[in-house]
Amino acid sequence: MPAQPILCYPHPVLKKVSHAVAVIDDEIRCLIDDLLDTMRAGPGSVGVAAPQIGVTLRVCVVDVSGSRHGKENNHGLLVMVNPEIAHREGAAIMREGCMSVPDYTGDVERATTITVRFRDGEGTERVISASGFEAVAIQHEMDHLDGILFLDRIVSLKTGLFRRKNYR
Repeated sequence: MPAQPILCYPHPVLKKVSHAVAVIDDEIRCLIDDLLDTMRAGPGSVGVAAPQIGVTLRVCVVDVSGSRHGKENNHGLLVMVNPEIAHREGAAIMREGCMSVPDYTGDVERATTITVRFRDGEGTERVISASGFEAVAIQHEMDHLDGILFLDRIVSLKTGLFRRKNYR
């Protein structure tokens, strides 16, 4: 499957709450393939959620294993259908960016450790504990499923939003 175009803020789909997936069928598996191809095509991308490609279903993918921030502590590729955070603890502020908000980053407070329940691409129920950068990435992608962008969580408008430098 080819990488899909990423919707950019202020596209209205990005602010919609996504619907739960009833059955993991061929259509959902194709969506997962599109998400994986789109994540892999994005420069420095560690995740993407279905709403970012215009689909309001509760599906996202995360893989921080190739990032310097997540290399040491990760579960590898996570395909998450109908993910729910069962437990959160701790808090830390980290700089975030998003393919749907190109050229900007912001300081966002997130839980440092989370427990997530979801179905994988085969429909198997999984429960994992994630911490550090992986926990941040999962929370970021799950926010997309609820129509929340990192812009909505910036901790301080005075110090929180910066334009990325373009090094191309």
